Amino acid sequence: MAMLIHRTLSNKTLHHFRFFSQAALALDPSPSTSPSSPFPLTYGDFPKPDPKYDETILAIPRAASGKSTAAKGRKVGRVPSIVFEQEDGQHGGNKRLISVQTNQIRKLVKHLGQSFFLSRLFDLEVRSDFGTGDLIEKVRVLPRLLHLHAGTDAPLNVTFIRAPSDALLKVDVPLVFRGEDVCPGLRKGLYLNTIKRTVKFLCPADIVPPYIDVDLSELDGGQKLVMGDLKVHPALKLIQSEDEPVCKIMGARVSDQQKKK
Repeated sequence: MAMLIHRTLSNKTLHHFRFFSQAALALDPSPSTSPSSPFPLTYGDFPKPDPKYDETILAIPRAASGKSTAAKGRKVGRVPSIVFEQEDGQHGGNKRLISVQTNQIRKLVKHLGQSFFLSRLFDLEVRSDFGTGDLIEKVRVLPRLLHLHAGTDAPLNVTFIRAPSDALLKVDVPLVFRGEDVCPGLRKGLYLNTIKRTVKFLCPADIVPPYIDVDLSELDGGQKLVMGDLKVHPALKLIQSEDEPVCKIMGARVSDQQKKK
């Protein structure tokens, strides 16, 4: 069976990027801020963000934090948020308290889906008033965390991390499964056991894939794909084990067997 190939980023290459996590810093104690790389930082034939969803997220400064302050903001259509330069936002990293618009975040999450929202870069524009006040900061960001209301799916909190070109970002990249219609195992009446729906990669900020294609077209009964089989841009580094399973073609479900009786 032809398997997809995953290529990792060498330690030599990692020195060309600035790490935005404590785990990444452990790999490179003296990271350079030079954006140069032996790999061309273009998406090439790999999935790239759809410009249809390009949007600038509008924000205003937030003077204080706390449950009561956050609740008051939500009542007037504002989502308490922060933007920072480290994956651990509790330890500096040029952290800025901001508020974003509930309707804008809700719309983006609805159109993209939560996992795809968290794997897409946006421009963030912080002004003294939404869209019209003095410009305080304009920066590219990656949504890091999103907390939704369990009953209404209204956004309650959003955390952003700044994403300059020389940054390396941890991203949970969504998986998109393709080839079900020609998958030998599925055509025999077996079923797909989906084990992972996202996989964590360390990505240069200029190459954050919106998703990863998972090709099922050659999988037969009992066969599986693991994380090391995923075909990704060579500048991406898999953070999880290459041997972790992504999906497997399993025997017929008990319910399907009972229907045949």
